[in-house]
Order: sequence, then C-alpha cells, then structure tokens
Amino acid sequence: MIDVDDATGLINAVQFAGGCAGNTIGIAQLVRGQKPEDVISRLEGIKCGMKPTSCPDQLAQALKQVIAK
Repeated sequence: MIDVDDATGLINAVQFAGGCAGNTIGIAQLVRGQKPEDVISRLEGIKCGMKPTSCPDQLAQALKQVIAK
C-alpha cells in the first residue's frame, strides 16, 4: 500500500507485503514525507544479494506506477 498526498505530492505512508519486517518498516519510515521521484532515484536498481531486485527496488517500481496514474 502506498499513500501519496494528492495536494502536496508527498508520500504519506508505505506498507509492504512480505520482505524483512525490520527493513521494510524502516524504509517506510524513511520515505514518509518524501517526493516519490526522489525515492525512486535513490532506491531503483538496488539488489538483495544475488536476487535481481529488493524491497527498496520494488518500492521504487511501485512508486513509478503510482505517479504514472
């Protein structure tokens, strides 16, 4: 779940389904109040070990979909 304020364009809240609980909660707290474009530029392309993606990268991909609407 991603909540972006329509008036300000800032991220109000993020909630992950799955992932490492501590990391996803921390990421959600860090991106609150940020512009989606800024978060995308910082998180897109981050990998988790040998995996081709990560929780931060998945958030960046989801934010891209949110701002495309």
